[in-house]
Order: sequence, then structure tokens, then C-alpha cells
Amino acid sequence: MRNHSRVGIVVASVAVASLALTACGSGGGEEPSGDSPATTAKSVTWMAMLHTPTTPESDGPIQTALEEHTGTDIEFQWVPDASKDEKINAALASDSLADITSLTNVTNTSVRQALKSGQFWDVEEYLKDYPNLSKIDEKTIASARVDGHLYGVPFQKPVARYGVLVRQDWLDNLGLETPHTIEELGEVAVAFATEDPDGNGQDDTTGFIDRLESFRLGFKSLAGYFGAGNNFVVTDDDEVIPTFQTDEFKDAMEWYRGLYEQGAVNSEFVTMQKQNQIDAIAQGKGGIVVTGLFETKNYMNLATSADPNTPMEWALINDITFDDVPRRILSDTNGGFGGWLAISTTRVKDEAELKSILAFIDKMLDEEAFALMTNGIEDEHYTVDADGVVTIADQPKWEQEVQPYNSSRPSDNVTTFKSSSPYVDEGNEKIEENAEFAVIDPTLPLSSDAFDQSWSTILQGANDAYNKYMVGQLDMKGYEDAIEKLQGQGLDTIIEELSASYEETK
Repeated sequence: MRNHSRVGIVVASVAVASLALTACGSGGGEEPSGDSPATTAKSVTWMAMLHTPTTPESDGPIQTALEEHTGTDIEFQWVPDASKDEKINAALASDSLADITSLTNVTNTSVRQALKSGQFWDVEEYLKDYPNLSKIDEKTIASARVDGHLYGVPFQKPVARYGVLVRQDWLDNLGLETPHTIEELGEVAVAFATEDPDGNGQDDTTGFIDRLESFRLGFKSLAGYFGAGNNFVVTDDDEVIPTFQTDEFKDAMEWYRGLYEQGAVNSEFVTMQKQNQIDAIAQGKGGIVVTGLFETKNYMNLATSADPNTPMEWALINDITFDDVPRRILSDTNGGFGGWLAISTTRVKDEAELKSILAFIDKMLDEEAFALMTNGIEDEHYTVDADGVVTIADQPKWEQEVQPYNSSRPSDNVTTFKSSSPYVDEGNEKIEENAEFAVIDPTLPLSSDAFDQSWSTILQGANDAYNKYMVGQLDMKGYEDAIEKLQGQGLDTIIEELSASYEETK
């Protein structure tokens, strides 16, 4: 269970929010509509994370509507996301959990140990009996298993949201076609750096605008086009090794450094913070970004706020290929998995109670519940025009009453809403297309004590070696020597343990 990333498909730039709840007993309740095999819980407590500065009222319109929809009294105790690890670790240690606990840090060692210790129900055998839970993508379930068990309902995310954004107006200015191969993409990057794509007569543009997370995000995604794996790969002899050791990854590094040396990648990327990257993009300093396809609207909003007449236009590309490597895209969401809605074996004492909690979660996956937690209540928080476009009607009211619930949706994939921005609709369509070609980290369901203890240090060492290679402080031999040193610092043990875990669970 390695990795991170949580994000929603929304109509207004939505900041995320998970849920946290205290202890209140659950029990059988009203018969739900539909084909659910169990009555929904009469009451439920739910421990989850709050990503917003404000906490919604327990008798507010969204919670009231959710309770009416599910037939369940819901008790939310909101835990600020910034302190979630401390709070969750303490709750796990004392077994003072809610009926449902949102476990969203999938690499937290205490969480992993708790999942395997019997503190939560293994729910996999029950999912088939519920209309919505039975539809969870097998890729997501596979990613969410721990040592072969599913200790909670997976939070569902789009499987792969990344792509390449390219300034369409710059392509038009230079008479270039939209790139769809790595070779074409490199040519466009060099042209953007050398041929004055914005037509201002100055040498002030580059191709790629990258940032300090290049090794783990932007470049990592590019390396995937070369055939590099997602964090780890399984070799033909069933050895699990990190991608940064593979030939495909190193081939991508050589290509990217070649562009850097031509000025086609921003020179300061190894120190550039995310906000500085966003500002540089909005200011037209570069014309290519490897990022979530949903980001385009945000770049446009920044650019138009500075210049209402900005010529900025974007091409959203999700089908870049290289040589004879089949079309692929690395999953940036753990295979569509954002954590667990874990059900306490202490709080929920028997199978009947478990089924009632699962019936409640199943109802929370209905379109009505999803719409409530995304947009709110029609004509109160949002409006829909004759073309079906959803618009937030009162932004402050929405932020106070609706936004805190957004990231507690059990799935971000229930439906999408038509937006006033064509970039949002196009991004949603291409994110959906990506699922067919997604490459998922094979180690997500595996276990390794050495990984838990030292992977962050190993990864930082590899990241440093990548940065030094990119800026010319190391050649490829120097990079390989740096990686070899990591093998003696715990990497060999991680490989050994992950390979053994893979052999046991495959």
C-alpha cells in the first residue's frame, strides 16, 4: 500500500474533506429502498478527516439530507487533516474508534499494523450482496487488499488522472501539430524554448515547467510512457524491484536531460515549489505541464484573472506513446484507491451489525448522496441551466455547508456534472479513458517491514541522485553508483521482503 493522492471530479474547484466521527452504537434500522440485502444502520459514527477551515453544523442541510436519504442518524466528529496521523494513531492504540473510520494515509505504519491485527472487519465476501459495493473495480479492490484481505470499503478514485497539457495557442503560433509521441513532444518542447512561441520578441519561454517533485510526479509519469513501472516492477523471475533501477526509467532520464540541456525544461525545477510552478504556467513562462487533466481550468482562471484577454489555450493529451511501447499511463491514485472506510470489530460486534453498516455505505454511493456531498442542494447551493450546466450559486455558503463533506464521498466516480468550462468536461472524459491503460503499483497489497521503516530514506536518496543527474552533476554511471549504494542501506532488504510477499500473495 504505497503512494498517496486523493482528488475529486467536481464542478467548482473543490477542496477536499474527509470525515471523522466519535463513538455511538450502531444497530439495525429502516429497510432501504432498492435491492440492498440488509437493513441500514439506525445510527452510525464515522471518524474521518476535515480538509477545510470550517466545520459544518450537525443539523445543517447536507447532513440532514444525507440522514433522510440513508435512514440513518450520522454522528460526525471532524478531525483536521493536518493532525490526522496523530489522532488516528492514538485511536488505534487505545481502540477508541468509531463504527466507521476513514483511513486515508495508506502508507501509515500504525494503520497497516492495525489492519492486520484484527481491529477491522474483512469485508470482501460481503460486497457482492450490495448494488453499489458490488460494482467496485477489481483493480481498486486489488490495490486495497492487505496480505490478501480487504479490511474496509475502499475509497474509490479515478484510476489515472494524469496527462500532458500543452499550450495550443503556442502550437498554432509556430504551426505545430499537437504531439502524440515522445519524439513529437520533445520537438515541441525545444520549439517552445527557442522559437518565441508567444511572439513577444524575447527569449523568455521554455517547454516543460516542472517542479521539485519531478522524480515522484511529473517525470515519473513521462517515464511511464517509456515503459517504466509505477514505483516498482515485477521482473520475469518474480523479483520486485524499484522502477528507478530499470533501463526504461534511465532511458527516460537521458531523454529528459537532453531537453534540459537545450533549455526545454525550466532550469530551476529541482527547487521550484508547486505554487511557483502554477504561477509560472499562468504567466506564460512555459508551455508544457505533466499533471492532472483537471488542472487546466485552474491555470485558465489564474491567467484570465491577470489578463481577461489572455490568448492562453490548452491541448489536453492523454495518449502519448513511445516507440513500440503500448499506450499506457501510470496510476496516480493507488489504482483508484484512496484509503479505507474501515469498520471496527470492537464497535460493530457481529455480522448483522456489519451488514447494516455496509448497507449504509452502499446508500452513500447512490447518485443522490454523491450530488449532495459534491454540489449541495439545488437552488440553495447550486443551479442547473437549460443545458444541464451546474453552477455554484453561493460560493461562501457552499464552502461552509457543502465543501467539508466532499472528500468523505466513498467514491469520486459515481457521476460527473456538466461544467461551464469545456476544459473540465474534456478532462473528465480523458480521465475516464485513462482507466483502460492504467499501470498500477504492484506492491500496493504487499507487506515489508523494511519498506515501512526505510523506504522514505531510500526514495529520497534516489531522488537526490536523479536531480544531480538532471543538472549535470552526475553522469549515468554516477547515478547508477548512487543507486548501488542504496542497496546496502536497506534497499536489498526491501526488495527481498517485497518479493517474498509477492510470492505469497500472487
